[in-house]
Amino acid sequence: MKSFDHKEKKVRYSIRLQFTIIFFFLMLGAIGSCWIINSTFLERYYIREKRIALTQMYNEVNEAAASNSIDSDEFDEQVSRSAGIENISLIVMDAESATVKLHSSDSAAIGNRLWDNLFGETPDLSERDTSSSRYYKVSELVYEETYSISIIYDSRMDLKSMELFGVLDDGSFCLLRTALESIHNSSAIANRFMGYIGIAISLLGALFALFLAGRLTKPIRDLTEISSRMKNLDFSAKYDGKSRTEIAELGENINELSEILERTISELKTANNELREDIERKEKTEEMRQEFLSGVTHELKTPLALIKGYAEGLQEGVADDPQSAVYYTEVIVDEADKMNRIVTRLLSLNQLEFGKTEFTMVRFDIVGFVEGCLQNADMLAKKKEIRVKIQKRPPLYVWADEFWTEEVFMNYFSNAVNHCNGKKVIDIHFEEKQNCVRVVVFNTGSPIPEESLPHLWEKFYKVDKARTREYGGSGVGLSIVKAIMDQMHQDYGVINYDNGVAFWFELEKDGQAKKG
Repeated sequence: MKSFDHKEKKVRYSIRLQFTIIFFFLMLGAIGSCWIINSTFLERYYIREKRIALTQMYNEVNEAAASNSIDSDEFDEQVSRSAGIENISLIVMDAESATVKLHSSDSAAIGNRLWDNLFGETPDLSERDTSSSRYYKVSELVYEETYSISIIYDSRMDLKSMELFGVLDDGSFCLLRTALESIHNSSAIANRFMGYIGIAISLLGALFALFLAGRLTKPIRDLTEISSRMKNLDFSAKYDGKSRTEIAELGENINELSEILERTISELKTANNELREDIERKEKTEEMRQEFLSGVTHELKTPLALIKGYAEGLQEGVADDPQSAVYYTEVIVDEADKMNRIVTRLLSLNQLEFGKTEFTMVRFDIVGFVEGCLQNADMLAKKKEIRVKIQKRPPLYVWADEFWTEEVFMNYFSNAVNHCNGKKVIDIHFEEKQNCVRVVVFNTGSPIPEESLPHLWEKFYKVDKARTREYGGSGVGLSIVKAIMDQMHQDYGVINYDNGVAFWFELEKDGQAKKG
């Protein structure tokens, strides 16, 4: 036991020491890297920034001179702001040696420097021993067609500055000057400061790391609790990684196991939900198929029975006179026509619901279009002594498919004719809205029962089955309306009134709809 305890203590001590040493040297390495980078690149970066500042101000002055705004108060404020931020002195002299713009605390010095650059009287620093000049060129950073940038040494003040001498587009001469602080001294001071602070932070960090390393051990019972919660499919608990190395590795493995189990169970549940949804879709499809077959069977059963009955009557000679034979034949033809209409409308509805029908959107006058439909259907209303009223108004232009729009309107109109009672009036009017035109078909008569309103658009649904059978309805017309309007992405609906019912549909209004 003693040997085991000693070994355990040794392992604990080595991990703690390793953590502390690594942290300490990482801190030293980071600070040392900053010190090296600072010593190597700070001066280059500083000079580059100064050069960019001079170039930008030269471009601003050049643009102002070209636009004759160099004497404006706005440009003075701009120059003062830029020169103050970057510590730049400025002088601009025209071709007649007149000073156009001056921004400097030492106007005489910058003026002399302009003349020196103008006549090329700035010797290189290598000629210092043989020249009595005050200013010497240390190096030339940029040499362009219209300007050059150089570092100048002032032997009297023992200072360096950066100068940009150039010619503006209007022929004026420009000198920009900015002092270069002692970057070497600044860098040395910064590096010494960084070294002192870095050592202090590293030592404090090492002490703090040593303290934290002693608290990295975490009881095994924490992992036991996590495993117990995992057993109950609770994967929310995770190991926080603050234990010893061996426990940390075990904790990471448990975390990975927890994530894998959670992901696997989630995938299983997702697959189960998808399977359940597939089953529900199949059941719904089967239900729709059964409903469709039931509806078709129900709709065709009566005409088939009548056709068969009257055909058998003809076969057995029940209609022994020509007049009865003609009547029997007319019934058979009429029922066959009903069957044909049912099948045709069901095929149209099937194509619409499955998106197999093409819609051609054209611009047309809906008012004139409805008037044309009413002319074609005039006999339907006159046969039942129904008075049809239509709102008189200027043309309203819409975008829609003319063929399917006629199908929608005629479904509404024939429905209104078949259910028109009371005063026997069908009133058609138009409501112009912001982005659409609503066409309303109102017929006098009894309102539709409220419980039937949500089912009107379902296939084979009939409010009054006996009456529907009487006029040969199939219960498919409003389903076709729903499918057409859904394909055209427009609204439709029905409104009950005390004296009748109004069916309506909307079409997209043309941007230049109102004409005439």
